[in-house]
Amino acid sequence: MDELRDLESLATAMGVYTRYTDGLRRPVVVSPDTLVRVCAALGAPVERPADAAGALRARTGQREAALLPPVIVAWDGTLTPVTIDASGPIHAELVLEDGAALPLEIRGPEIRSAASLPPGYHRLTAEAAGRVDTCRIIAAPTQAYRRPGAGRSWGIGAQLAALRSARSRAFGDLRDLEFVGRWVGERGGDLVMVLPLLPTFNQEPPEPSPYSAVSRLFWSELILDLGDSHVPADAPSSLDVRRADAEVRSALAGLQAPDLAGLDDELIRYARFRGAQARLGRNWRDWPAAARDGSPDPDHIDEVEERFHLVAQWMARRQLRDLRSGLERDGVRLGLDLAVGVHPDGYDPWSRQQLFGEGMSVGAPPDGGFPSGQDWGFHPVLPGASRREGHQYLAACIAHQAAVSGVLRVDHIMAWTRLYWIPRGMGKDEGTYVSYPAEELFAILTLESNRNRCEVVGENLGTVPPEIGDALPRHRIWGMYLAQFQAAEDGAVSPPTATDMALVGTHDTPTFAGWLAGVDIGERVRCGLLASAAAPGVRREREAAVRRLADHLGQRPDEPGPFLSALLDWLGESGSPLVVAWLEDLWLEEEGVNLPGTRSSERPNWQRPMSRLLDEALADPAVEERIRRLERARHPA
Repeated sequence: MDELRDLESLATAMGVYTRYTDGLRRPVVVSPDTLVRVCAALGAPVERPADAAGALRARTGQREAALLPPVIVAWDGTLTPVTIDASGPIHAELVLEDGAALPLEIRGPEIRSAASLPPGYHRLTAEAAGRVDTCRIIAAPTQAYRRPGAGRSWGIGAQLAALRSARSRAFGDLRDLEFVGRWVGERGGDLVMVLPLLPTFNQEPPEPSPYSAVSRLFWSELILDLGDSHVPADAPSSLDVRRADAEVRSALAGLQAPDLAGLDDELIRYARFRGAQARLGRNWRDWPAAARDGSPDPDHIDEVEERFHLVAQWMARRQLRDLRSGLERDGVRLGLDLAVGVHPDGYDPWSRQQLFGEGMSVGAPPDGGFPSGQDWGFHPVLPGASRREGHQYLAACIAHQAAVSGVLRVDHIMAWTRLYWIPRGMGKDEGTYVSYPAEELFAILTLESNRNRCEVVGENLGTVPPEIGDALPRHRIWGMYLAQFQAAEDGAVSPPTATDMALVGTHDTPTFAGWLAGVDIGERVRCGLLASAAAPGVRREREAAVRRLADHLGQRPDEPGPFLSALLDWLGESGSPLVVAWLEDLWLEEEGVNLPGTRSSERPNWQRPMSRLLDEALADPAVEERIRRLERARHPA
């Protein structure tokens, strides 16, 4: 019993939950085996419960030896006094992001700033009793950026790869996205929002999910506008990333690589990593030691592959900057999506191996949609390691996307407070939550939001801890309202409020027409996500939800066109600051782009092109009328 008590004390000290309530509202007591493995992944020297007492003493000693915490937040430039626990005189220096020194006052054991700190990432160094310590100060506005005078607006959401026009190649590209954006702007909307535009593995075996990126620091080469040199593709039956990859490589083959002197070191390292993968294989853990540890030799790198990625990233950066500028001139913003993780074979885990919890997978505990739990297949960022580097990686990930977006949606923003870890080889219901330094992460988010004039939406769907419900309005970050989810709740259907972006559904839910028809329920049975015996009950629940929403709107469930128009009107008339309609809902597409919990071998997730050409669909009188009604609901004057 003493061993288990010590183990629970160690876990609690390290931010590991020893108990929690899952999505089915069942209390869970975390097993000792899970606690040992999670604490070990976080850096504790434990292999069994008996090691916990010694690990806890060592951790306490390390914390007492530190003069400064790794990170301090100065909200709105106010640095609270920093207390140094050491005897003798104290020397301290505060260097701002631009290299200037800011005067400090030292009163006994306290360090105080003599002036307000400008927004940015600053460095505080303290020396006392023969010890020197440094920490990163994040001086951030409490609230995220918000456009001056912004009223009620609307936009369109889509998967970029699925967009098709008469000129399209195998994949939708940035010119197709620009076309949709201008169409939205001409009709009174001001946002076109897409799923992540990050690089994926496109060759055997392909990994088409935009949420399983090679890196969160670079762009997908498949989004590039290749001009008019390509031959427009016939209507594809699926989005073949291999074909799209071949088209881009062919178009870029004759282009000169940009001068390395004009490129940042991170991009050069990324291109070399991709070149090494081409020669040594995708799984960098199997590489020769030098390459595996971050320093591939020249003969480890395929120079053609390296050059391709240098050219592709250089072009993507330029084209995205131009796209944002062009859309903003027309009053339209680009909306991007910050994915919560990265592929374990990707560049980020290789280049920052000390930051990622190898042997752990991120997911979610059992809930109503996934009674067995979820395993999303990527490694978590270690919160302690991230703090020790001042969260530079996360800041770079956010800045990368905020620099070209007017709205940034943060996938699974609950990860700012806690994340569900599953030890390798254990069941999806055998993991536990690990705490994250929410204040520090929100400070980075609000800082980058203001620097880049980018509004922020937090995806707060599913099991949401109360801290998130408090933090989003405090930091002026919108949450998300889904009409499908609201209709599934017992009682009266409530409209969205002024704190939430409003949607009918998302890429992870059925399309509106598919939701009405229950298409996803049959798919879940076929893919083993739902027992056949449970399907009739789920169908009855769906029918009840559809009836509840239809009755609230005075519509017939068997007339999807008028039903959708009325729903968009109702959302448009609400107090929500932003209503986003999924593009394919506008013509009542039944098949969704993704079925969460399935892999590409079970269902072609992310591989379905739009069933209609943009040229035709956006000229459809029914589509036009639905959008004009939404515009009138948003702006009745």
